[in-house]
Order: sequence, then C-alpha cells, then structure tokens
Amino acid sequence: MIDLYYWTTPNGHKITLFLEEAGLPYRVHPINIGKGEQFAPEFLRISPNNRIPAIVDQEPGDAGAPVSVFESGAILLYLADKTGRFIPQNLRSRTEVLQWLFWQMGGLGPMAGQNHHFVQYAPERIPYAMERYVKETSRLYGVLNKHLADGRAFIAGADYSIADMACYPWIVPYERQQQDLAQFPYLKAWFDRIAARPATQRAYEIAKNINVAPTVDEASKKVLFGQDASSVQR
Repeated sequence: MIDLYYWTTPNGHKITLFLEEAGLPYRVHPINIGKGEQFAPEFLRISPNNRIPAIVDQEPGDAGAPVSVFESGAILLYLADKTGRFIPQNLRSRTEVLQWLFWQMGGLGPMAGQNHHFVQYAPERIPYAMERYVKETSRLYGVLNKHLADGRAFIAGADYSIADMACYPWIVPYERQQQDLAQFPYLKAWFDRIAARPATQRAYEIAKNINVAPTVDEASKKVLFGQDASSVQR
C-alpha cells in the first residue's frame, strides 16, 4: 500500500498518473497547500521541504520499515524501480528516460511555475518577468516538440515512461502559460495521446473530487508565496 500525500498541482498529478497506470493500491491524503497544511509537523516529517507530493511505501521491496519519499521526480523513480515498470532496464534506454525526467525537474517545471506566478498570481504586473517566463516556457515547448519530431510516440521512444508522466501535467495548463499547442504539432500529438489514456482520465477525475475550488484566493496567496525559513523551523 502506498500512502500518497497529495494536492491537485502538476507535481501531484505526476504521481496519480503513475499509480493509476501501474494499478498499485494507494490511499490519498489531501494536503491543502492553500490552507497551510504542508507545514504540519507530521507532514514535515515525511516531506521536510514542505512540498507535495510525498509518499510512504508501507510495503517496501526490502521487507523493512515503511519508506517515505519526497520530491516528485524521486517518487516517480522510486515507484518505477519498485514495480519494474515505466523505466527501461538497459543502460541506454534508462538514461534516455532519466535525462528527460531531470529536464522536466530542472527546466520545464520551474520555468512554467514562474510563468504561472508572474502571469497569474504576482501582486503586481512586472512586464519583464512575465515576458521572460512566457518566452522561456515557449522555448522549452520547442525543445520537446523538436525531440518528438522524429515520429516517436513518447519522449523516450515507443514506450510510455516516467519522463512522459513528469512532463504531461506541466503542459496541461498551456493556455494559462500563454502557449498555443498548434505551434507545436509534435508536442500536441504526444499530449493528445497521453490525454486519451484511461489512467490519465482517472487521475484527473481524482483531482476534481479532491479540490472543488482550485482558484487561488488572496488568503491562499499569503500562505503559498509568503513563507521564509521560519515556516519550517517552528
């Protein structure tokens, strides 16, 4: 059994995508980040960076004590290794998956996240910041579009992998990122292919049932964007 500490963000969706695809039994523990639940001491013991998602594997492969994992990329890799699914075992194919997983963790996610912040949530409109991150998001879409242009079905080739699961949720809000998928035809075909998967649809239905008010209000902004070191040193 996997205990999933989750909220309805792109990083949260990565893990429900995997769990639904793999058919692993899991329990969802909603962590409402707009209300500050990520700063609860019991959650910080699992995720010291006060970020979702996090998991606790109650039945790890070594038959020892439960294993907790934070950071979405680390969770995807842990689950892939646990199940032997969605990551190749040969050197070259595994490396292909890992480099695109880390491309998302170090590039697409952070840059699209800053896009979201300055375009939608910042208390003042800063044209330079907005243009900077909208353009960088576009560049990253272009990188992935070019990579997919050789006709491959998924990021690492013919097989769906954790690299796809990492990237897809960050493309879902493309309109809010001021991107037009029509400008990236190979990326759009890949996006549509993943959206049509039954496990993808189940994962996003879970989100609808957990967060019925996804809009970030002023109170939530103070929680999400007003934290410093004191928040995790209580």
